[in-house]
Amino acid sequence: MERKFLNVILLGFGFMFVFTAFQTMGNIEKTILDSISQDDASFTGDGYTSLAIIYATLAVCNWMAPSVISITGPRGAMIVGALTYLFFIVSFLFPRTWLLYAASILIGAGAAAIWTGQGNYLTLNSDADTISRNSGIFWAMLQCSLFFGNLFVFIKFQGKTHIDLETRNVVFGALSGVCAVGIVFLLLLRPTRRAPAVDDVKSEMAVTDSEGPMEAFKGAIKLFCTSDMILLSAAFIYTGVELSFFSGVYSPSIGFTLAMGENAKQLVGLSGVFIGMGEVLGGALFGILGNKTTRWGRDPVVIMGYLIHMTSFFLIFINLPNAAPFGDTMDVSYITPSPYLAMLCSFLLGFGDACYNTQIYSMLGGKYADNSTSAFALFKFTQSLAAAACFFYSSRAPLSAQLGALAVLATAGTAAFCRVEWRTRARARAAALEAVDKLSPATHSLADNTLHYD
Repeated sequence: MERKFLNVILLGFGFMFVFTAFQTMGNIEKTILDSISQDDASFTGDGYTSLAIIYATLAVCNWMAPSVISITGPRGAMIVGALTYLFFIVSFLFPRTWLLYAASILIGAGAAAIWTGQGNYLTLNSDADTISRNSGIFWAMLQCSLFFGNLFVFIKFQGKTHIDLETRNVVFGALSGVCAVGIVFLLLLRPTRRAPAVDDVKSEMAVTDSEGPMEAFKGAIKLFCTSDMILLSAAFIYTGVELSFFSGVYSPSIGFTLAMGENAKQLVGLSGVFIGMGEVLGGALFGILGNKTTRWGRDPVVIMGYLIHMTSFFLIFINLPNAAPFGDTMDVSYITPSPYLAMLCSFLLGFGDACYNTQIYSMLGGKYADNSTSAFALFKFTQSLAAAACFFYSSRAPLSAQLGALAVLATAGTAAFCRVEWRTRARARAAALEAVDKLSPATHSLADNTLHYD
């Protein structure tokens, strides 16, 4: 197996195990903490608040991530970040309100390091022909974490209306062990050099990944102010809000809808499984079709994700009651709550999310190959800030308001992404025509025919 592709596979396994632990925790955190509060009146920690702190800290620390990676390198940053994930999960074995929030701050800082390092490392191991394929394969492997972790939770929560201490400790212990396995895979990653520029068009920035900490920080600020990055930020914001919705709000809302039946709590884990199935299918599909999506453009995939998400938002609106995000409720919406429809929506949310994220990864790894550290840091900054805002209002806004906000942001984000994609393709064509104009007349004619054929 070619060394760079092996690195991508190892990277995928590392993130799959680390995020089997974390994404499962994010999916069940609200439900778990409510059970802890019922057993221990002194514990007042809230799942939405914890997740909001994580993403707010991640957003702030992303500005420092390029400077840190210029010192540690992407592999070192990912390992340090993964250790904070392990600490966060272990902290649930010792439920204390102050410890929950302290661990949330720590993992937020670690997430900035691990995700920015991941984006940079994936770019280092990709070129023009492999960036879409590698992004899809990595995304599919990463999202397997939703499938395996939540399947385990589905089995452990079976028949339970209250998550008791023994069940909680078994889940936390197992997830801690899985996270440790992921760290071992990250330790196996090998160093690599950056491939030639991935995209046909040079990055708008002259700053490269090889500069020092202060230069990296200034470069990130300059990149953030470019017109294309400002437009892409609209897409980043949407991915952050929908990430927080499907990872921390939607599945618990199913469990809180008691009209789902006596196994409503069990459906929390099953929802995560179906989200994971959608993510994995989307990532695998776009990994296989990576070369074709690069040739045809990324915009058709993103538009498909938009249509899928809008469909899922409507179905959720008619299936779940407005009060579902707040806690146990016997309310119903426009139809009798259906577990089957809820699982279908989980799958659609996952598949649509894969449409957006695989193409964003491909865009950043291609368009900003010379400055991938800053590009991925800005992506995570904007995404995380939006996710934090969503978790802050999730405990206050009814479900209909949250779905309405998602629909508006999806429309704006999709339009902005397509605008940047079309602009990038236009620049590529202009650069190709300019190169043709500089050729000799005979070669000019041959190249023009080739360009026309392509």
